[in-house]
Amino acid sequence: MTTVALYTLGCKVNQVESGKMAADFAARGFQVVDPSEPADICVVNTCTVTHVSDRKSRALLRRLRRRHPQAVVVATGCLATVGQASLREMAEVDMVVPNADKERLAELVAGRLGIASRAAPAARPAGRTRGFVKVQDGCESHCAYCIVPLARGRVRSAPPLEVVEEVRALVGAGCREVVLTGIHIGTYGADLPGWDLVRLLELLLERVQGDYRLRLGSLEPLEVGEGVVGLMSADARLCRHLHIPLQSGSDRVLRRMNRRYDRAFYRGLVEGLACSIPGIAVTADVMVGFPGETERDFADTFELLRALPLLDLHVFRFSPRPGTAAAEWGDLPGPAECARRSRQLLELAADKKADFIRASVGGVERVLVEERVGERWEGLTDTYVRVVLDDDGLEAGQLVTVRIVGAAQEAAQGKVVCRDGWSAGG
Repeated sequence: MTTVALYTLGCKVNQVESGKMAADFAARGFQVVDPSEPADICVVNTCTVTHVSDRKSRALLRRLRRRHPQAVVVATGCLATVGQASLREMAEVDMVVPNADKERLAELVAGRLGIASRAAPAARPAGRTRGFVKVQDGCESHCAYCIVPLARGRVRSAPPLEVVEEVRALVGAGCREVVLTGIHIGTYGADLPGWDLVRLLELLLERVQGDYRLRLGSLEPLEVGEGVVGLMSADARLCRHLHIPLQSGSDRVLRRMNRRYDRAFYRGLVEGLACSIPGIAVTADVMVGFPGETERDFADTFELLRALPLLDLHVFRFSPRPGTAAAEWGDLPGPAECARRSRQLLELAADKKADFIRASVGGVERVLVEERVGERWEGLTDTYVRVVLDDDGLEAGQLVTVRIVGAAQEAAQGKVVCRDGWSAGG
């Protein structure tokens, strides 16, 4: 049997797509093996969001050719879309499949190898604690620094009933949490008359029964409306966790980034969420080193973030991407200055997380038990806080009620007070 190994770089959407590619290969009679094993076909799902991502993608393709000299090496994903020409020139790469053809990758590989394959019905997903459903692809925002619109194209939404069936299948197979993901999920329905993200959520909560929870991927600030807030307040199955990118706390920089909101709007949004949904966790993206970012701009960003009730920050350095507006701009802060700013924000993020976890002590949360680490079990609250549990009677896939009894820098300590959740074991 022809073997295939998949390697994934980049975002959660890439990970979800790699899972679908693996299922498609298996349905066509290929044997999907672990990336650590020898394989006849090596597929790299590439990323191009930064120049570091490009470098990692190319390095992995070269490494795979050295490790598996007889294998067919395939590049797909975002770098295979915006950098097709450069990848086709690499001697180590046999096939380049852009995002537009990614869903047909197993079929295309089979054709390249002359393998007669016929897609069989996809197997039902195996029992697991968390699953991911891609509800949307593409972005048309064209932020000045972002290559994603070039790599992913226009907004495309998954048909609502297909999303319902995917979520229902995952819940039926044992997933207690389903993450709705996409490149820009707040635009869900833009290409489907009468549909938007709120209507999709309402449909899922109505049609998919059971003891499970839904988690949303990243939402842009202008897309967190009353509908999302209302559903999150009314239905405990919708996780009290939102990732809302900020990128900068300087109004001047936000305008140059083409972000379409200002610091006052973002502050009002996060503070309003904290008032409307008790215990909600908000995480944010923030960029340092954008062209022209001054010390005053950075101070505005730091002070805004320090004042907000956040769980965590994801800190990124600006990376010029060919084809974007900001790639042509100069006046970049120096590497040492970018490193200092990143360090300050990462220290602030650690403090924010520790404060959030300490504030949870004494409260009661439902925790999804995920894995055993040493002598203890670990799981996640709906607010995306990791909880360590001293209890031998647990198993992966349970939703249990826990009292938070202690706090550390990265995790809370919990005591199970009620095993009221469904178990993956039955």
